[in-house]
Amino acid sequence: MGSRSFHLHNGKTGAALVVRVTPRASKNEIVDILSDGTVKVHLTAPPVEGKANVALLKFLAKVLDVPLNHLEVVAGVGGRDKLISVIDLDADTLHKKIVAHIG
Repeated sequence: MGSRSFHLHNGKTGAALVVRVTPRASKNEIVDILSDGTVKVHLTAPPVEGKANVALLKFLAKVLDVPLNHLEVVAGVGGRDKLISVIDLDADTLHKKIVAHIG
């Protein structure tokens, strides 16, 4: 048995954010953080054809001051509750930026 060589790569690092979206609101804003850590976000976009997801990612990119391509909806694409992956931002920094932007 010979030894096989292989390369290991670092995965993307970052944080995850659970968001509950209320579409068709009067403005885009972070409203509250629930006791389970879910961030309540109001969006002006309607929940059709992925528009709310796009609006959510653009809004969070601005709030978190990260490039749009560092954000991804990894779960809940069609629902109100979504899991957002945030690349290159640690959980502490993410939390501080969210709290600073609450309503």
